[in-house]
Order: sequence, then structure tokens, then C-alpha cells
Amino acid sequence: MIAKYSDHSANERTFLAWVRTVIAIVGFGLGAGKLSPVPAPVWSDVALLAAGALVVLIAYLRMRALRRAINSNEASDDESEGAGALLLALVAALFALLASFALHVS
Repeated sequence: MIAKYSDHSANERTFLAWVRTVIAIVGFGLGAGKLSPVPAPVWSDVALLAAGALVVLIAYLRMRALRRAINSNEASDDESEGAGALLLALVAALFALLASFALHVS
């Protein structure tokens, strides 16, 4: 059996939750943009995809750092990492882009 399996699986589930969130937000945003009778500007699609890719990249880096922390026997300080706050800020930005799509459509 893998040592600290429950910690590693929780770490992976958290990463996959971030990926699911990005897929849902980007998919809904792009779908809403394509359903509009007025074509959305290309920069908004690119910004939505870039922000989603950035969230997935940061979530992956955070998962790797947590994997190393789980494998090490040292106590870690969670306050030293700003990745969680950055991820939340990026998801908030994705929701803001989604809101701009909704305003553009209506």
C-alpha cells in the first residue's frame, strides 16, 4: 500500500476539483458566447482560455508542492504559500469574464 495514501488521494481530488471547475466555467462561457446573436470579441475567448489554463497550471504546481510536503516528514507552514489565494482570485476573474459574457449577450 502507498504510504499516506489518504493524504495523497485527497490532494489529487482537490486538483481534479480545480480542473473540473475550470472546465465548467470555460465551457459555459464559450458556449454562452457562441449562442449570442452578436459575435463576442476574440480577445474574450482568448482571455477565458488563458485564465483557465493559468488556473490549471497553478493548481498542478500546488498539487506537486503538496505531494512533496506529504512525503516529507517535516511539519509544513501552510501560510507561506499564496497559491490558494491566487487560485481563488483567478477563479473569481473567470466568473467576472463569464459575467461580462452574460452582459454582452443580453
